[in-house]
Amino acid sequence: MSNTSNFREAMREARAYPLIGPNVIANALPYLGGGLILTALGTYGGLRIISANPSLFMPSFFAALVLELILFFIARSVAERANNSVALPLLATYSLLSGYTLSGLVFVALRTPGVGLSGIGFAALGCGVTFIAARQIGSNLSENDGLALSKTIQLGLIALLVVLLGQLLFSFFGIYTPTWLEIAISGIGVFLFVGAAVVDFFVLPRTYRDQQYLSAALSMYLTYINLFIFILRLLIALNRRD
Repeated sequence: MSNTSNFREAMREARAYPLIGPNVIANALPYLGGGLILTALGTYGGLRIISANPSLFMPSFFAALVLELILFFIARSVAERANNSVALPLLATYSLLSGYTLSGLVFVALRTPGVGLSGIGFAALGCGVTFIAARQIGSNLSENDGLALSKTIQLGLIALLVVLLGQLLFSFFGIYTPTWLEIAISGIGVFLFVGAAVVDFFVLPRTYRDQQYLSAALSMYLTYINLFIFILRLLIALNRRD
């Protein structure tokens, strides 16, 4: 399930004022890249567990998920205070756990005909292309356009979160989303997180100071991880056979 808390918090603080952190994104990029590499390592570890001892994966998945959520709120709070020496190892651990909990979806993708490793590569490439385009567009948005787009994406993400919670609730009763609806939800998710990537380049320099680069890195990390997830979900749904 996507986590939009950091994005919404940044949105509430964003206003039509001059930049307070003109270099915060540039400072954040190395840590964003490092977090994504750690996520890939965590995913690889999860795949190894699934292959070697599948009965161990689900208990460890839920334990990792709970710890991941706890670490998210702690690391975000510490990073927003610019206590970077403490926040960095917390965020590194969070990235590893995020990769571990992502490994189940990646495993499904690898076993889905028509997706496989090439589909995972396509999802990663899509995130890279989005970053390049979003940086150009988001950095050049006017104040009015940036705020309007930000509010629209914020409302869309809240609605998406409600839908995902509904999916999870219904799944507990054995009611699963039909393929056509899963395609629609995943497609909307891709669209919203592409928009969120654009908004990041407008919002973050107006929300965080240059010293709060780890907060900015966490916000961007959430955007691209969720974009990757929804691209992968869309590919799986498109290739699913009911």
